[in-house]
Amino acid sequence: MAVSLFILLFLFWKLELLATLLNLKSFSPDVPAALRDLWTQESYEKARAYSITSARFSIAESAFGLTLLLAFWGLGGFGWLDELTRQWFPDSPIRTGLAFLGILFFSQYLLSLPLAIYDTFVIEEKFGFNKTTPKLYALDQIKSILLGIVIGLPLAAAILWIFANVAHAWVWAWLCLSAFQLLMMWLAPAVILPLFNKFEPMPEGELRDAIEAMAKRCDFPIVGLYVMDGSKRSTKANAFFTGFGKTKKIALFDTLIAKHSTEELVAILAHEIGHFRCKHIPQRLVASIIQSAVLFFLIGLATDPQGAFARLLFDAFGVATISPHVGLVLFGILFSPASRLLGIFSNRWSRKHEFEADAYAAKHTGSPESLITALKKLTTDNLSHPTPHALRIALDYSHPPLAQRLAALEKLR
Repeated sequence: MAVSLFILLFLFWKLELLATLLNLKSFSPDVPAALRDLWTQESYEKARAYSITSARFSIAESAFGLTLLLAFWGLGGFGWLDELTRQWFPDSPIRTGLAFLGILFFSQYLLSLPLAIYDTFVIEEKFGFNKTTPKLYALDQIKSILLGIVIGLPLAAAILWIFANVAHAWVWAWLCLSAFQLLMMWLAPAVILPLFNKFEPMPEGELRDAIEAMAKRCDFPIVGLYVMDGSKRSTKANAFFTGFGKTKKIALFDTLIAKHSTEELVAILAHEIGHFRCKHIPQRLVASIIQSAVLFFLIGLATDPQGAFARLLFDAFGVATISPHVGLVLFGILFSPASRLLGIFSNRWSRKHEFEADAYAAKHTGSPESLITALKKLTTDNLSHPTPHALRIALDYSHPPLAQRLAALEKLR
């Protein structure tokens, strides 16, 4: 089994490499006709250079990660760490598990941190995106670590306890995680996001009036319109919705407001409202809950002390004792290639939803023109790949590429 897993991981790394190389090759040397009104040859060349630089970094990063995994695995690291943490807490399986998971994840974080810093302060800086200061970056990392401890440790402890003490553990662990996900959907915008960014109420004026009028036409109640200070970290722009049921809030990055007209911003938000009105959000939530149920059923097989599959898996990674904490990690490694394949179908479904939301926005703003212009600006401002390769689209694109979205919107004129 160990040899099969090794070959599988290597083949999927080669698939990622192939997708990256094909994606670079698909970057035409000339500006696509649909973008010539916004993209000069100079800015287009900058986007091409950004794609090449990002692709090279992605290849190096993935190769580094795969090498670390195979080295740790080949040297018997999983079995060694399991034995070490058992010696520390011989009478407490939960503390043993938390120590095992904590050391693995924190070690991975420390080893990947230099690459993340290089990406932010070298690549993003070179192409004019980064606005983060070293102090702000350090504070973000500290906050993220503390949140991981405050939120992640209790959740991990609960799941480990369930697998160690409860019959049909996978069912209860799945219910526990589903409840946690629903809690986080409420807690994140109210508590967690404000720890990283400031949210100011949108001032009275033309934009606020236009958004409220559009939301009223769409029968979409809003209790708050906010502007988020995204510009303190990046020049890239975004917008998002938070909240449940009848109390939905809208947050726009200040960078988005600075770069787009009122009509374009209204069209962007009409697209997001389209996801709600077309029932995409509950569909994705239900699909996520069902998927997690299947995953926990499989995790139950991977952590069953009496199961043949668990024994094969633990032997492949050189771990003597079958346990929930090690099983969670090993299953995650085993499932990573399968998740990439499943992602092809979920991405395709998501792209279908994006087309539907685009059509909704075009209908409720009276014309697709504003959304077309907004999408062009977002692509050019973010130096996005205008014509990605089909393999990269299948593997990673939850949104259709620009050319496909423009073609669909053109039909709605």
